[in-house]
Amino acid sequence: MKYRKLGKTDLSVSELSFGTWAIGGAWGKVNDEESLKGLQVAMEAGVNFFDTADVYGDGHSEELLAKATKGKEDQIHIATKFCRMGDIHDPTTYSKEKVREYCEASLKRLKRDAIDLYQVHCPPFEIIKQGDVFEVLEDLIKEGKIKYYGVSVETVEEGLYVVNETKASAIQVIFNMLRQKPLEQLLPYASEKGVGILVRLPLASGLLTGKFTTQSTFEEDDHRKFNRNGEAFNVGETFGGLEFERGVKLSQDLAWIANDRVNMTRAALRWIIDQPEISCVIPGFRNVKQVQDNLGALNVPSYSAEELKKIQQFYKNEVHKYIRGVY
Repeated sequence: MKYRKLGKTDLSVSELSFGTWAIGGAWGKVNDEESLKGLQVAMEAGVNFFDTADVYGDGHSEELLAKATKGKEDQIHIATKFCRMGDIHDPTTYSKEKVREYCEASLKRLKRDAIDLYQVHCPPFEIIKQGDVFEVLEDLIKEGKIKYYGVSVETVEEGLYVVNETKASAIQVIFNMLRQKPLEQLLPYASEKGVGILVRLPLASGLLTGKFTTQSTFEEDDHRKFNRNGEAFNVGETFGGLEFERGVKLSQDLAWIANDRVNMTRAALRWIIDQPEISCVIPGFRNVKQVQDNLGALNVPSYSAEELKKIQQFYKNEVHKYIRGVY
């Protein structure tokens, strides 16, 4: 395992880390015993950073992380997020009283004295521009409740604004082979400014595993069913904003990336890990096998210049125009 500095912070994070949305819920059935085993396997492989949120299973992911990291609080860094327990459009959700309430609740579930990275969870752009929430977060740093703060953003424009206009230590972005827009400006600019970059949805909600067909179905409590077209939250959070059937076809067109790289999952993650600007990629998991498969990305070959150009042209010519929503 290799480690990278998270922006200008004193945190050194494993280049392949893990997100915990899937083990909290909204990705179909979960098994806590299997989730805890997966977390243990990841840590044994050198993973020292996990991303979660208070709304993942209504705090269940945070509670699982508390169990898994007990006694390792100084070695394992945790990032969590807030604001979606309330009305994200209501300014009072970001008030000193509410944010402290969210923070204290997460600390209690995590069984920690301080949160390593506390992130605003995909707030509306007007809230980011208003800026009051960042003053609240600065106060929480002074109080020792959090060490650093960041913002999980939906668009490149939001990311650039956070980097330019706030003291955020990190941004979290959607980025994968089927969602390459951050490559153009956001990744290099954030890196230049010393802002850490966490990459979520690296496998485009599973499209880049290559395991789906156009006939694939999902459980009722899986966001890939109930948010398939942005019915519940931002459309970009599910399949990267692509319509499912088209996403399946595009992923099939990318099947060649698995050549000499075991499978598409490892190949897709390798492509992200090789971007020098990112701090870490945070794929999700629901079982030990998925953890092991994701970790396998560390051991497959990087891409040649010719392959990288082919991937870039494919995105530009075949993918970009089909992504829905503002990104």
